[in-house]
Amino acid sequence: MNESPAPALNEWAPDILGAGFEAKQIQLHDDDEGEVVCTLVRHQPEADPQQIEGTPARAQFSVLYIHGWNDYFFQKELARQWSRIGARFYAIDLRKYGRSWLDHQTFGYVDTLETYDEDMHAALQAIKAEDEAETGALRPLVLSGHSTGGLTATLWADRHPGALAGLVLNAPWLELSSFTAIRNASHPVIERIAAVSPYRPLTLSSGPNFYGMSLSGWLPEDGELPLELEDYPDDPSVVGWGTNPKWKNPAGQQTPAGWFNAVLYGHDRVAEGLDITCPILMEISVESSSGDKWDPIMRRQDTVLDVEALAQRAVNLGRNVNIQRFEAKHDVALSDPEVRREIWMGLFRWAHAYLRAEDGSSLCAEIPQTITLCP
Repeated sequence: MNESPAPALNEWAPDILGAGFEAKQIQLHDDDEGEVVCTLVRHQPEADPQQIEGTPARAQFSVLYIHGWNDYFFQKELARQWSRIGARFYAIDLRKYGRSWLDHQTFGYVDTLETYDEDMHAALQAIKAEDEAETGALRPLVLSGHSTGGLTATLWADRHPGALAGLVLNAPWLELSSFTAIRNASHPVIERIAAVSPYRPLTLSSGPNFYGMSLSGWLPEDGELPLELEDYPDDPSVVGWGTNPKWKNPAGQQTPAGWFNAVLYGHDRVAEGLDITCPILMEISVESSSGDKWDPIMRRQDTVLDVEALAQRAVNLGRNVNIQRFEAKHDVALSDPEVRREIWMGLFRWAHAYLRAEDGSSLCAEIPQTITLCP
């Protein structure tokens, strides 16, 4: 199931992402399937040969990133950009995903998103220990999440007022569709199935996984490389992102009824309205794709979620919500090069404006004139 060597238990060791990245596995309480672990990954810019010029030597705040469904942390450029902004960057592979997926486990399965509170607590305790060792105090914390990880991060932030300096959501799965009636009609059915057969796989979509295709690089059937990509022949948007197909299956993963029921309960909670106290940044695509046949334009659309539904839900998350939209993929951090430049600059400006020390000064480095890409 996992062909890469497992991270060391409770000890930092070199990570599969290479120089500048380390990981450690953290033991959690057993569940019905047996042993459970999560994995914390950290970026060490001083050891990274692709460190961005101008990266501060001393981080002023910490970032913890949570991946989505059928996913794990592999976005090195995301880590490098946060480090350039001035963060100590961490990412977590939650239980039963990626580095934390053990042979006896059902991929990604939990029956409530609050189960991840244990994973979060373990990761934050490790981050706290590093903060105290390096600075003698706790750094302000920014939580970030993509897709289902964005939903998990949102609900955690709402349950922990005052814990965060900021919340950054990358296409967070906050709603099933723009038509709330679809969720209202489907949830009771899913709930009944989950009560009887929680591990029963559901068919949520049919046909090709266009999002998976969009991450595989420019395809021969797509024709000539467009002008906006000609200057980036080695960029992952052209050659592919090279993800681990066991951890991020290009065809998608089976969706257990119990897990999907947990997500729908999360959607119900978001629909009620939340009161997140920290500044929030949501990054989403300008449009979703409704096509049933592959088209290269899908590289600049969200082929997974209804972005209008996400935008509608965003305004009821808290009082300080900033929405930025781009010609981006579902995971905006994996978009085309010039789009990523816009995304990183938008992130830098938001962080510089809203991440503040107690004396009111910015926790971030000065905003650069240009953005360096470093995937």
